[in-house]
Amino acid sequence: MRRHETWFPLGPWRVPYNFSHDRKKTGENSPRLRDLSNSVTSTPSSATGEFRLAIFRTTRSLQTVLDLMASAVMNMTSSALDWLVVAFDAPFARAVVFGVHVDGHFVVEVLLVAVILFQLFQKSYKPPKRPLTEKEIDELCEEWVPEPLIPPLTKGMDYEPPVLESAAGPHTMLNGKEVVNFASANYLGLVGHEKLIESCTSALEKYGVGSCGPRGFYGTIDSHLDCEARIAKFLGTPDSILYSYGISTIFSAIPAFCKKGDLIIADEGVHWGVQNGLHLSRSTVLYFKHNDMESLQNTLEKVTRQNQRAKKVRRYIVVEAVYQNSGQIAPLDVIIKLKEKYRFRVVLDESNSFGVLGNSGRGLCEYYGVPVEKIDIITAAMGHALATDGGFCTGSIRVVDHQRLSSSGYVFSASLPPYLASAAITAIDMLEENPNLLSKLKENLAILWKGFSDVPGLSIASNPHSPIVFVHLKKSTGSFESDLKLLEEITSRVLKEDSVLLVTSKKSFLDKCRLPAGIRMFVSAAHSESDLLKASEALKRVAASVMSDFI
Repeated sequence: MRRHETWFPLGPWRVPYNFSHDRKKTGENSPRLRDLSNSVTSTPSSATGEFRLAIFRTTRSLQTVLDLMASAVMNMTSSALDWLVVAFDAPFARAVVFGVHVDGHFVVEVLLVAVILFQLFQKSYKPPKRPLTEKEIDELCEEWVPEPLIPPLTKGMDYEPPVLESAAGPHTMLNGKEVVNFASANYLGLVGHEKLIESCTSALEKYGVGSCGPRGFYGTIDSHLDCEARIAKFLGTPDSILYSYGISTIFSAIPAFCKKGDLIIADEGVHWGVQNGLHLSRSTVLYFKHNDMESLQNTLEKVTRQNQRAKKVRRYIVVEAVYQNSGQIAPLDVIIKLKEKYRFRVVLDESNSFGVLGNSGRGLCEYYGVPVEKIDIITAAMGHALATDGGFCTGSIRVVDHQRLSSSGYVFSASLPPYLASAAITAIDMLEENPNLLSKLKENLAILWKGFSDVPGLSIASNPHSPIVFVHLKKSTGSFESDLKLLEEITSRVLKEDSVLLVTSKKSFLDKCRLPAGIRMFVSAAHSESDLLKASEALKRVAASVMSDFI
């Protein structure tokens, strides 16, 4: 018996395929054929003999072909089985589980048992023998309990914010009592100013209350164009664009420029509006440590060096000028150097710095002496220093024009009420005409910082020039929730005992910022020195009482 084998690759193994055939004696040595041959040869040479000889030869040929075909089929079947055995045996060649050798046959048997058990335990649906009656349908509907539309409310979500009963100025009415207000971002003290009221009144008489349409559909009023031109002139940019709602500015501008596949490097301390814009952009977002330029540089270096694709996509750095969640100021001079080194674009939110930082209130660029054209996109809400509402984005003409076609907050929202645009123009005029507003704000910040220098158990985390004074615990209790609860006890007692309104950095469950909890105080140029001293003394006294167990 001869055996011819050819080796074929099967994954990491080689499997023999048998092409040999057992050479059975199927010719004249076959008994039946030998008898037939004898009978033929013994016949005289005649037509009948020749016919029988032809039948003999044909039969022998057919028998040979059938034997060869049967042998080929058997060899192919054997080879296929060899392949299966090798395929299952090779991965488990040395596998022993609980003393049992695991081979290919064992694996196949386990799979078959698993399939059988799966089929046995499947719930079979048997259609009802008769249709359900109306009563049965009603009973089933009454028993059905739908999934809740919203997640269950937890104890931390049960919160009722204070309701003001007068203008949110340095002093306001709360529950029928006058309190000193450090909870409103009225940085320049323009809330309720007579010039703003006069501007709004004249605009209301001329335009009415609302615009009743988006900017692209007969919602553009001349006061909108005047306001955009005034903002661009004040900041020294080519053009600007108005939004009807402050927080929608940043989370509409970011998705207008950042798309799926783009790369964004953002500070981990950005407020919820920026977070929402990052989410809506569907870009790849990486966070660096809060206001840590070394972390920012390491992140930029990593993504540009290890990812060659990052050099071919649009890349952005997203930061706030003054961080709402910490009161810190972004080091713009360092950010610009990193931007130019790694060839990124910068998106800057100036909601808490516009009208506050710099010698004339032009924001972070003036504060650091950085040319404004080095910032690709600048956004800001006008509900803080300007004491109005809405927001704006400013930059190059191409940046602005692109948003007029692709920014959802601009295209699909009713335009800013014209009286608010008029109020913004008036507020910018007042800021330019009264530089003493900024001087007074800086003096108030210095007084409050001095008063907070030795508050028991608390320390200031914000920048001395920030209009947001952010105070947090020197020693955490172990969790954000417990820290927040302790700080809320302090603020509630300060309000109840000293009529000073303070707020904590309580976050929505949508807010993903993980910076420490703190007490956030918005300082205004309209606060008097007695207001500031009253707040610092009240906080010292109450903090000493509440924090006695934690100091």
